[in-house]
Amino acid sequence: MECTVTWTGHAGGQSAMGFIAETGSGHILAMDGAPDPAKPGHSGLNLAPRPMETVLAGTGGCTAYDVVLILKRGRHAVEGCSVKLSSERADTDPKVFTRIHMHFTVKGRNLPASAVERAIAMSHDKYCSASIMLAKTAAITTSFEVIEVGAAASA
Repeated sequence: MECTVTWTGHAGGQSAMGFIAETGSGHILAMDGAPDPAKPGHSGLNLAPRPMETVLAGTGGCTAYDVVLILKRGRHAVEGCSVKLSSERADTDPKVFTRIHMHFTVKGRNLPASAVERAIAMSHDKYCSASIMLAKTAAITTSFEVIEVGAAASA
């Protein structure tokens, strides 16, 4: 896996802390820092997500992918899945994640809560490279809800 990250340099005549990442699969991702009036030229312009937000988002994508795939492989009628991640970071450098909570909302027809719980556990314990890596510094907790999607109305 490869990725090239390039500093975008100046924006609007001022030095900025924006970056563009080009992934090995050919996709582009913009990142930027938070604005800080006390540090002109050494802060972001708030034009894109922070790099650590992209780490958190990637982790959410990794685990949601696993959960959907595990449920589909189990022949469950999953129709939607989202995960809301909330996190805390260390106060001092390196400001690693110290706590991450993932709340999954899974939609489907006749989805057993036990199957959803198992899929989340399998992702967390075995398959999601991102969350397993972050668990080296962060206490990761999970919760979930299952939303029943009714059968389509017949005419």
